Amino acid sequence: MNLAKVIDHTLLKPTASLADIEKLCREALEYGFCSVCVNPCWVSAAHALLKGSDVKTCTVIGFPLGANTTQAKVFEAKNALENGADELDMVINIGALKGKDYQTVSQDMRQIRGLGDGFILKVIIETSELTDEEKVKACQLAAEAGADFVKTSTGFSSGGATVKDVALMKKSIPAAMQVKASGGVRTRADAEAMLAAGATRLGASSGIKIIEGK
Repeated sequence: MNLAKVIDHTLLKPTASLADIEKLCREALEYGFCSVCVNPCWVSAAHALLKGSDVKTCTVIGFPLGANTTQAKVFEAKNALENGADELDMVINIGALKGKDYQTVSQDMRQIRGLGDGFILKVIIETSELTDEEKVKACQLAAEAGADFVKTSTGFSSGGATVKDVALMKKSIPAAMQVKASGGVRTRADAEAMLAAGATRLGASSGIKIIEGK
């Protein structure tokens, strides 16, 4: 298996500069990562730097808290697509899920999915903040909304991906859907454990170390 092809080479630090994004894209091209995942303000730059390659441009929506209004998330998603994003990783409204306001959780996802079918939609459920029952419900809502992936974590909360959560998420979605493990995936052993549990995509800022087995 080509491990690089399942890694989203990620840089979401608020301190990232254009030079950092350029370096990220050069690394992605060199190692053949699936995508680069950057904040929305860098989508245009990343798209231009990756033009003509098979490395995708991924960005985050409603990041990292998920507490934006639906309208704000939809605008952000539309803007990102116009700027060249191929994949959107959207944070659910975590508070709404915990309060059992499933309509709000669902409409975020449905309205972004409604922008078209020409992009991959990954739904970040932030597993560290949820009970197992809430994780399952979030996965079900994402499936009903037409998301392509459910994703474990932003990497900016109290915890990241675990093998247990990846396995639970995989069991909670239709066969056609996929799981992205993100947050704390730092070594080749971490990566292989997540893939064995059912993940088909990994979000990592340590992609090169993972590939080189360091």
